[in-house]
Amino acid sequence: MTSTCSLYRLVRSIRQSRIRVLFIVPICLFLAQCSIVKAPYTVVATTIKGSYYVVKGTYELTAGTTKIVYKVGKYTFKVVKAPMDWAFTNEDIETIDDLPPKEAIRKGRVKTAPYTVKGRRYYPMSVEKAKSYQETGTASWYGDETLRYNKGRMTANGEVFDPKQMTAAHKYLPLPTHVKVTNLENNRSIIVRVNDRGPFPSDHNASSGERIIDVSAGAAKKLGFYNKGLARVKVETIELKQEG
Repeated sequence: MTSTCSLYRLVRSIRQSRIRVLFIVPICLFLAQCSIVKAPYTVVATTIKGSYYVVKGTYELTAGTTKIVYKVGKYTFKVVKAPMDWAFTNEDIETIDDLPPKEAIRKGRVKTAPYTVKGRRYYPMSVEKAKSYQETGTASWYGDETLRYNKGRMTANGEVFDPKQMTAAHKYLPLPTHVKVTNLENNRSIIVRVNDRGPFPSDHNASSGERIIDVSAGAAKKLGFYNKGLARVKVETIELKQEG
């Protein structure tokens, strides 16, 4: 009788264990499936730089300000507020923060606001996350085509677009943000001001949306890929410290 009871308890224990295993396996599979979902950009755990860049002058346009000039290290940046009747460099931007783009600019609701391009909604990262952003991928350049227009063009945050300046477009970084761009093919590096949105899939080349950054024509020349058109680059945010 004792051996029979022991056998019964053993069988019961095995059945309960099987139930627990069967219950755990679907959960593990579910978690494994969830883990493969990745963000379209990389945020490292901590700031990757041990040093910082000194900023000489104000680097953000404020209410009532139409022009600023400042320096980040050896780079001089000239920022001018664009007239509101100018067209955007990227005319496919449909809304910013659920507002008409220029209305969002007037209200100062651009920096990290979600926006829509050809029906697709993009969600920029927070300022805090952007501090530790880095990514490696393909860069392209844009801007020379704007020189043929009678009027100038404005960036997605309302600044005058100048293809000669060290600026760039990015889909997810707050506007503006300063990043270091390194051409991994020749090891040239520059600092650019991200003040525009892009690059996005074009009607004739959907893969263009996979590029991680669009630098100005002037920046492409500094990085050594103006004639080539594309380059493999590393993009990383830099830490800024106000002088004084």
